[in-house]
Amino acid sequence: MKTTKSNLPDASLLKNLPHDYLDSYSAVLSTTDLSIEQVGKSFFTSGPAWVGWLFALRNSVVSLLGLKTSGAGERDALLQGFKCEVGERVGLFKVFAKNENEIILGEDDKHLDFRVSLFLDRQNNKLMVSTIVKIHNWLGRLYFLPVKPFHKLIVPTMMKGMVKQLIK
Repeated sequence: MKTTKSNLPDASLLKNLPHDYLDSYSAVLSTTDLSIEQVGKSFFTSGPAWVGWLFALRNSVVSLLGLKTSGAGERDALLQGFKCEVGERVGLFKVFAKNENEIILGEDDKHLDFRVSLFLDRQNNKLMVSTIVKIHNWLGRLYFLPVKPFHKLIVPTMMKGMVKQLIK
């Protein structure tokens, strides 16, 4: 299974949002006979262990700066009843929007806002994961500097796990 860098889908809910950073990756699915809720849940359950370790490290550092953290222990409990509905939250990720082909997750903080689109391109049998970041101040720029290279590594890795989980 291969992930490739791609463009933000034209039909994405992120299309017209202002941003300072944008990336998008796609992976071919053997089926798109999936619900967007299945895709949303797979986002939270398919990451490798080292991603969890990076989030724990991130939380310990950003808590010193007064930024929002996500509780790793609470994630599993929250996933039990997670229905991918607008307003629900798992850790650092709140559901901002949802339709039959896309879920928008993200968070707003004093230093930056981010959104992640999980998009099912049913016509081309693809899963697309896109991220936009809107930086608010110098702290946001400083924060995103070390995050950006890890983000570019994490997203394709997570997508591979998502696809494996979704097509089994």
